Amino acid sequence: MILPDLIQSSALASMQEQMVLITGGEILLRDDRIKQQWRVEIAPFFLAKYPITQAAYAAIANQSPSCFKGANNPVETVSWRDAVHFCNLLSAAAGLRPCYSLGAETAVDATADGYRLPTEAEWEYACKAGTSGIRYGELGAIAWYKENAEKTTHPVGLKQPNAWGLYDMLGNVWEWCSDIYDETVYGSYRIIRGGGWADEPRGCLATNRRRSHPAAFKIDDLGFRVARNKS
Repeated sequence: MILPDLIQSSALASMQEQMVLITGGEILLRDDRIKQQWRVEIAPFFLAKYPITQAAYAAIANQSPSCFKGANNPVETVSWRDAVHFCNLLSAAAGLRPCYSLGAETAVDATADGYRLPTEAEWEYACKAGTSGIRYGELGAIAWYKENAEKTTHPVGLKQPNAWGLYDMLGNVWEWCSDIYDETVYGSYRIIRGGGWADEPRGCLATNRRRSHPAAFKIDDLGFRVARNKS
């Protein structure tokens, strides 16, 4: 019998090994809904090579919420609050300062050294990996989407990575980002990026911005990956 603390330790070690250092730079974001563009400076940060898997989620959060079962498949059917709660648990397990205070309102400590969700600017910057197109490669080679996914998620890391060694940035599952989408219009809705297994090609673009409720919205093509500040 494998003890729970050993399972957690193994998951933590695996997570620490897969964090990729993303060098700083800048990204031009756009929102086609409001026809606006804005430039964001990106400080160096760490981003997970893969979306969080079901095995990692179960080891840290002791839960198995996904509709499509598979230890190495991305965890899905998780809300934004589920994702940031996982980040806090992972931080605590690693002896790091958690980034989120989860009360009636979520507060974020931007200086904390723990795990967090990437901002959408960090996400798009990392996804493009120095490229300027709508994708970092040919869609079928880099992503699980409607035409090749066969109506299910797939184990992470089977498709080609981008130039910075990040897998499944497009397709497989959408990914929660830390940002509020447009507070004046949508309140606390948070941003999701990347497209999922059920999406047409037009859904799997580095530039797509969508949003949903941080606590109420859970679906079988939405997961997350984690980031950390570079100290």
